[in-house]
Amino acid sequence: MPMNILVLVGSPRASGNTEILADAFIKGAMKNGNSVDKVNLRKLKIDGCLGCRYCIAHESKCVLRDDMDQIYPLIDNADMIVFATPVYFYTMSAQIKAVIDRLYAKHNFDFKINKCALLAVAADDGDVFEPLISTYEHIVSYLKWENVGMVTANCVSNKGDILGRDELKLAEQLGESIS
Repeated sequence: MPMNILVLVGSPRASGNTEILADAFIKGAMKNGNSVDKVNLRKLKIDGCLGCRYCIAHESKCVLRDDMDQIYPLIDNADMIVFATPVYFYTMSAQIKAVIDRLYAKHNFDFKINKCALLAVAADDGDVFEPLISTYEHIVSYLKWENVGMVTANCVSNKGDILGRDELKLAEQLGESIS
């Protein structure tokens, strides 16, 4: 059965390696008739959670009025969420983290979402993904979402370095596996 998939691209670089990897996933996901919403977070102003707990007293409504208001309806409609992020200092980008922190407003965590995936790129050639993967796995476990896969690509520093890499095919295959 086709799914509604929300792909959050957390790179501040337009048409960079993160977005190219996300687009490969989207290409695969759409082959099975899935509906995909892609949101480039670099275009949005999303403040960090204040921890004020306003949402708890106001039916999951966040006190902050910013571009997260555009994302909440997409989250409410999504069966699956994909986090696409560059790795800066061993974890996800601030753009992705702000969205994750703002999920607190959904304090009862009654998401329609039940699946998720991680796509990540890094300029470094070492094992820079371990802290990111650990954080991602803890978030997924806490929210009781099924991790359907991860694709990581290192040594992609310059825009377009990922082109021709096996990771693009892996991302497309991961997308194709979603149904």
